Amino acid sequence: MRKKILQIFIPIFVLFQTSVFAQTTNVSGRVTGPENVPVSGASVSISGTNSGTVTDDDGRFSINAPSNASLYINSIGYSSKVIPVSGQSSINVQLAAGVASNLEEVVVTGYTSQKKKDIVGAVSVVDVKALKSIPSSSAMQALQGQASGVDVTNNGSPGAPSLIFIRGITGFNNSPLVLIDGIQGNINDVPANDVESIQVLKDAGAASIYGARGSNGVIVVTTKKGRSGGLSVTYDSYYNIQIPYKGSQLNTINAQQYADIIASINPSTSLLINGALPDFFYRGPSTRGVALAGDPAVDPSLYRFNPADRANNYIITEVNKNGQGGDVYDQIFHSALMMNHSLSASGGSERANYLFSLGYLDHQGTLLNSYLKRYNLRTNTSFKVTKNIRIGENLNFYYRENPQFAANGGFGPIQQAFSQLPFLPSYDIGGNYAGAFAGPPGELGDWGNSLADVNLVKNDRNRTYGGIGNIFLEVDFLKNFTARTSFGGALSNYYNQNYTYNEYWKSGGGADQALEERAGFATTAQWTNTLNYKNEFGKHDLSVLVGSESVENKTRNLTASGQRFLTDAYNYLVLNNAQVSARPSSDAYEDALFSLFGRLDYSFNDKYLLGLTVRRDGFSAFGPDKKYGVFPAVALGWRISNESFMKGVSWINDMKIRGSYGEMGNKEGINPTNAYTTYAQDPFYSYYDINGTGNSIVQGFYPRQNGNSFTSWERNKLLNIGFDATLFNNQVDLTVEYYKKEIDGLLRPVQAPYTAGEARSPFVNVGNVENKGVDVNVTYRGQVSKDFRFSVGVNLTTYKNEIVSLPAPGYFDEGIVRFEEGYPMSSFFGYQVVGVFSDSNQVKGSPLQQDAAPGRYMYLDADRNDTINSLDRVHF
Repeated sequence: MRKKILQIFIPIFVLFQTSVFAQTTNVSGRVTGPENVPVSGASVSISGTNSGTVTDDDGRFSINAPSNASLYINSIGYSSKVIPVSGQSSINVQLAAGVASNLEEVVVTGYTSQKKKDIVGAVSVVDVKALKSIPSSSAMQALQGQASGVDVTNNGSPGAPSLIFIRGITGFNNSPLVLIDGIQGNINDVPANDVESIQVLKDAGAASIYGARGSNGVIVVTTKKGRSGGLSVTYDSYYNIQIPYKGSQLNTINAQQYADIIASINPSTSLLINGALPDFFYRGPSTRGVALAGDPAVDPSLYRFNPADRANNYIITEVNKNGQGGDVYDQIFHSALMMNHSLSASGGSERANYLFSLGYLDHQGTLLNSYLKRYNLRTNTSFKVTKNIRIGENLNFYYRENPQFAANGGFGPIQQAFSQLPFLPSYDIGGNYAGAFAGPPGELGDWGNSLADVNLVKNDRNRTYGGIGNIFLEVDFLKNFTARTSFGGALSNYYNQNYTYNEYWKSGGGADQALEERAGFATTAQWTNTLNYKNEFGKHDLSVLVGSESVENKTRNLTASGQRFLTDAYNYLVLNNAQVSARPSSDAYEDALFSLFGRLDYSFNDKYLLGLTVRRDGFSAFGPDKKYGVFPAVALGWRISNESFMKGVSWINDMKIRGSYGEMGNKEGINPTNAYTTYAQDPFYSYYDINGTGNSIVQGFYPRQNGNSFTSWERNKLLNIGFDATLFNNQVDLTVEYYKKEIDGLLRPVQAPYTAGEARSPFVNVGNVENKGVDVNVTYRGQVSKDFRFSVGVNLTTYKNEIVSLPAPGYFDEGIVRFEEGYPMSSFFGYQVVGVFSDSNQVKGSPLQQDAAPGRYMYLDADRNDTINSLDRVHF
């Protein structure tokens, strides 16, 4: 591997040493609008690059540009212009009034940038200004609804990670690649105020340059950079109050209705007294039951409570006869504040640019004791060492406090708030938490107490800190070449503490207190080298990019736990004070990806567009003969608006028809050691009698995982056909796309037969899935006056998902969902009634009997086929 890396990188570094550089010119000038009014804040960039500046308050700018380059000048409210440098040192530009088109935007894609109108892949450009107007804890949460084909699902908890799907669910691992300034990272740790632009690459024509990492789509995030000009200091802040709905959100029954139902289905119930609710539930060391007021069994003087001596407690709970289902909802939710503060300082000169920012977010959840607190520090600088050499860095550091508990789980506090028995109060007569502990045995189930669940998390901790960034070097040489090397990565460290109180309110009296501590770190190291050639000659525009990339991921985790603590005080809760300790456990993983890639973009006469991409990925988790995959893509475009027969169509400013097809690999979710059978030791299981005498038992190893060296890439075949148009004097942007995505060789672990033992099953290639649909995006921009502009956007996405093939029997279940041929991923299935029989011997293994005589049992066929092999029986 190292030899191959050197073979790729040494020529690039040799190129860095060359002394033949393209001639550059310091170009200065002024940008004005109609009547020579200066245009401040206009973007002045070198076409086809990320290099650029902005105009000052007087419309003036200064930039170093190759003598054969072109300057792209753009400002909202004006028509953009492209001006050839042609060796000029002074260029003054007058922009005509108009509405800028989204198709003129410069989009960062595939290790370089292009104008959106020249892109032949499927790319959605997010309106960052609209994104920032939505109060949220991260840019990702605000992304929902901002781009066609992108679905973002949030569970509502502060700091909870978002589920992101680009063009639907196409496998068992659907997370897109998120790049922050070129480095894979977590956008949830980036404040929305720090984001300059977000692009979503959705098809092979746009995303295939990222190979296996981009098979589920790519989200390219570019953060703000310093610009030439004086010091600029900006402070942004917002406050937001979140107010939950009052009362139960479901039409749940009240206490009396519940009692009526119990009396009707179980007339002999001991929960009621003469068919009515009692006044009290009680439980003591040798007695328990229900009672009316005045009964000696519920004399308040008998009440005693000691969570450490549960056997001698005497609990009395007053029944809430007026209780409504979901009453506790108002107790566990409250109005909550979200506030955000951001301070940044930026500036620059002809030789250097800089930006420094600080951020603080306090997002209190409406569910009690849920919150996210995040601190951010971000800095980036760039320097022109000479006219042709640039260096720089992008760094972001964060610290996050975000206690986590299963708020929305099946047994979480929100679910229990609606299902909690309506006549059970939150507290007993002594002010301690009430529950099913008191009362007749077996009648109250074992429901928890939602208010206790959200209050007793004060000793939980979840702290994470880390950083993401890179340093880079760029060199222009031989007139049309730019070489770039970038080394960066991400580091994340976490500490998690979860303390479980004695849940004394439950029917069994609760378990011992338990403390679990988890700590670990994850690192990503990424080294990317590219060589870019760009040239315009005559009617031809050619750009060629070649490069290599190495990505290495490492994680290590440690978990330990203990039970039985003399006190719940936080400062006492260390594992050394646990009376019962469990054996600590740890794990460590690492994987590596090495890639070679190339891309060619060609345009003839600004009408005919071609994009070719190929990437070769090698991944360490696959077997020796399956490590490498080659993934090509081709994209074609025709700017029909530039044809002579369209010149008379004045309402069409720009129209492009495009299509792409390509293959991409997917490796996400696979265990780094998947190709190998691994072994482990366990103090309880891995002991063997070596000599067979019973006297020589020694500790050995047991198989932890079965390996599979034949597992290979999940291959995604993507077809995309669409068109982009700018209409009615640049007021309307329209994009319509049809896509089809076929996935061959889905990656997932398949459970081995029980005879294989308890070893974990490896990931294998198990089947095929198909997604197809339509993306539509429409934006209308209007201008009432020079200082009042507005835009309205609508996007629409449809998709149809179908599992095409799976191994016999053509389906498998995961929990309550089923994956079956001919149906969408993660479908819910019930049973099919196949007949009613009086004798079970008539049923199993026999054909379906439509005319079976009625009997005592109804048989439900889980397989839904003509032969009853897998069935359930329901008495009726």
